[in-house]
Amino acid sequence: MFIDSHCHLDFPDLAKDLDELLCKMQENQVTHALCVSVNLPDFPRVLALAEAHDNLFASVGVHPDYEDEIEPQAGELAELANHPKIIAIGETGLDYFRLQGDLEWQRERFRQHIRAARKANKPLIIHTRSAAADTLRIMQEEGANQVGGVMHCFTESWEVAQQAIAMNFYISFSGIVTFKNAVALKEVAKNIQLDRMLIETDSPYLAPVPFRGKLNQPAFVRHVAEEIAQLRAIKIEEIATATTDNFFNCFKVNRNGIHSC
Repeated sequence: MFIDSHCHLDFPDLAKDLDELLCKMQENQVTHALCVSVNLPDFPRVLALAEAHDNLFASVGVHPDYEDEIEPQAGELAELANHPKIIAIGETGLDYFRLQGDLEWQRERFRQHIRAARKANKPLIIHTRSAAADTLRIMQEEGANQVGGVMHCFTESWEVAQQAIAMNFYISFSGIVTFKNAVALKEVAKNIQLDRMLIETDSPYLAPVPFRGKLNQPAFVRHVAEEIAQLRAIKIEEIATATTDNFFNCFKVNRNGIHSC
């Protein structure tokens, strides 16, 4: 079986076809999915999805690309995370690709999320783009290793992956790993230890080959697993077993879908 460790089923393009998407998951042996929060105003609908479906989980957090938001505080985030279906804090992190100028607000927001994760004792979902050095530095300064988590939609170097793993983080591969030009990322996927790997779709974005350019969905996470299996010359069942076990270990969830602290 497979688990989509990062998707946005509450986004309108997916939410309107939710029943069909859940059926497609079942057809493709995708047993669970983590619906990831990107801002607080929309958090209730993310939580509602998780509450309505035994095989869906949720996170709480504010994405670093959302500039014009009331800044979340660690205590507020930790309080919102006090729910059995909220299994992570995030998506949080740094993104210097889309935004320019003084981004100190982004770094402070990231710190608040790490502090919230430590308060709530729940793992982090970290987004980093064109900001690896600062991301790792803040993780170290704020003690992110105490809760661990996942480096979501990983596109960084082998060195960055190893530093994150040393801080108790998993590395999650998205459909990008299936892209022909993702040569360096394919090397990371070939070499990373299986017990530190997760797979995801980040749907509705980044559909894998052979669906590149189309609307992504959790059922397509199987194609991410297939690509990694081919790169490593192993059976897809090995990827399925490892990434499923890793999901439950990373997010401290038992296989019946109940959060265990």
